[in-house]
Amino acid sequence: MSGKVSQRFADAQTELVERVSGDWALVTAGTEQDGWNTMTIGWGEAGVLWSLPTVTVYVHPWRYTHQFMLDNDYFTVQLFDNEYKPDLGILGSKSGRDGDKVALTRLTPKPIEHGMTFEEATTTLVCRKIYTHAIDLDAMDAGIRARLGAFYAEEGHTVFVGELVDVL
Repeated sequence: MSGKVSQRFADAQTELVERVSGDWALVTAGTEQDGWNTMTIGWGEAGVLWSLPTVTVYVHPWRYTHQFMLDNDYFTVQLFDNEYKPDLGILGSKSGRDGDKVALTRLTPKPIEHGMTFEEATTTLVCRKIYTHAIDLDAMDAGIRARLGAFYAEEGHTVFVGELVDVL
């Protein structure tokens, strides 16, 4: 990886961490041809794992996007200006199982080589899935689990780690 590319990836990773902590982001999996879904995320990490630049997202198994994440080799993470936060709110509170939730927003889906993004995204991180694992609730810190309450009563999120392969 050249210095220029690695700096671009590092900048995108930093932006992800900054945005997801307060402004949210979207994770999207699937393709225009085979079907896709997107959802709002409020948790995410970026760093280096196995000497690769990585992005980690967490998706609960009851989310419609979960199966798309399992079935596809790539996922994308989109970052937006704050003006789109109401749209991300819709995408985090509605399910794609019930209809075209994107149609309820101002966002314009855009197919790319390894999936989907949105015209309005300021940054899209393209990730090749390299690791998937269900969170073991019994291994979780008791105080954190108690703070999350009913959210983690029966089943935890699935961890999806992707190698960051492109930034758009």
